[in-house]
Amino acid sequence: MRMLAAALFTGAVVAMSFVTVTAEEKSSKVLDHKMKAIDGKEVNLAEKYKGKVLLVVNVASQCGATPQYKQLEALQDTYHEKGLDVVGFPCNQFGGQEPGNEEEIVKFCKSKYDVSFDLFAKIDVNGEKAAPIYKQLTAKDGPIKWNFEKFVIGRNGEVVARFPTGTKPDAPEVVKVVEAELAKAAK
Repeated sequence: MRMLAAALFTGAVVAMSFVTVTAEEKSSKVLDHKMKAIDGKEVNLAEKYKGKVLLVVNVASQCGATPQYKQLEALQDTYHEKGLDVVGFPCNQFGGQEPGNEEEIVKFCKSKYDVSFDLFAKIDVNGEKAAPIYKQLTAKDGPIKWNFEKFVIGRNGEVVARFPTGTKPDAPEVVKVVEAELAKAAK
């Protein structure tokens, strides 16, 4: 509910606004963004992934952690029918390890790892030019430290866990969180 009140002070009218923010407005969902997919089409994340569990990862083709693509694809294959979507955001901010353009990234991911999960256009994940979704993802625990950091987003659109590069996508702690979120009913 939003209210506007006017006050009269010494002959001048001063407008004062009082804003009551609902609980829904306070907890802005991570998926309340439109992003460009790797094919150039705009995607409304809230619409596309509504009620899904997501594993959001900043990816790179020339990183020591690049073999994690295989585990990410395996998670997608294993849990997609239950409501998981793996979502990759290529980023070149760490050691220049994602130098290719979108076409080159897709070609690499398909030929080397047979990636079928959603990839988005290359973005920045840190700094002034960081994509808004990553500004929100990193607001609580600070900037991304390297490629292949992973965020689990629950069916409610909120971050439930964050895992560093060294934690592989199929690590027991990641799988446990994913399975727990998948067990929750979609709203």
